[in-house]
Amino acid sequence: MRKINGVPVEAHTDLSNLTGGEVLKWDATNTLMAWEDQDSTGFVPVSWYGDRGVFAGGAAPGDVHKDTIDYIDITTTGNATDFGNLSSVRKSMSGGASSGSRGVFGGGGYGYVNIIEYITISTPGNATDFGDLTTARGYTGGCSDGTTGLWGGGTAATTIIDYITISTPGNATDFGDLTVGRRYICALSNDTRGVWGGGNGQSDVIDYVTIATTGNATDFGNLIFGRDTVGGCSDTTRGIFVGGYKAAPGVGATDIMDYITIASTSNATDFGDLTVAREAPTGASNATRGVFGGGTVANVIDYVTIQTTGDATDFGDLTVERAQSGSVSGD
Repeated sequence: MRKINGVPVEAHTDLSNLTGGEVLKWDATNTLMAWEDQDSTGFVPVSWYGDRGVFAGGAAPGDVHKDTIDYIDITTTGNATDFGNLSSVRKSMSGGASSGSRGVFGGGGYGYVNIIEYITISTPGNATDFGDLTTARGYTGGCSDGTTGLWGGGTAATTIIDYITISTPGNATDFGDLTVGRRYICALSNDTRGVWGGGNGQSDVIDYVTIATTGNATDFGNLIFGRDTVGGCSDTTRGIFVGGYKAAPGVGATDIMDYITIASTSNATDFGDLTVAREAPTGASNATRGVFGGGTVANVIDYVTIQTTGDATDFGDLTVERAQSGSVSGD
């Protein structure tokens, strides 16, 4: 047992052989926290997860674009609280990138923009200019490993993947290309891989990159069935794709959730169902619980325990009902 800021924290590691400073890291094999000598890198720092989930922008009923930013405490249930505003109203945000302390949102808009802006997740307030994407676009999927932020795909079914260093404001740089160009795409990640799933044309494609190494994406597998405007989130081992739209008789907006093991290429597996079928929700995670906010067009927030398959449970409501928001988590 150790304490962080006076709060007891249990960890399974035998501390008797540790020397010098110890750090608390996530042990993905045993799915719990572990103390480890600070010189070791055997476990993954959970730097970019946090208990605050933030939702930015989106489209309200009537396709009214919003600059709203609101937030929740992922560990509890309840309604969202106002955080601040984006620099302009815009939808088609489709994800974001987080370092744990900084949240970054790219693209979106009415005519689509290349704007990247950021917030300090612990401090409610308006977003600040960060730089620009390499091209103006919306419906692009954003993710991060806590250090590098990526945006892949987007308007006009592009293959472009851009990247930034989250700690350093500036313009994005070309990373590589997706295996197939598509918009309405979902991105999620762990400390090693960025993964994109779904997209226009009701794509079932899942592809991935190694975040630390620029280059083109590689085929990962397939969703349970093809769909666009999918939401998602992840912990250090598992990614979940939720909702979306399938242009087929008897489908339309769906409540399906499917999951992958991020380290192992394969097809997705059924996880359970959202509380209500919807397109274009967006997700955040504290590495234990995944939350999914909004959708066509709703203020609903659902949650799941990421390592336990099953149907989602009602969490609360966003401050404004909307779809196509960006989202991040941190502290």
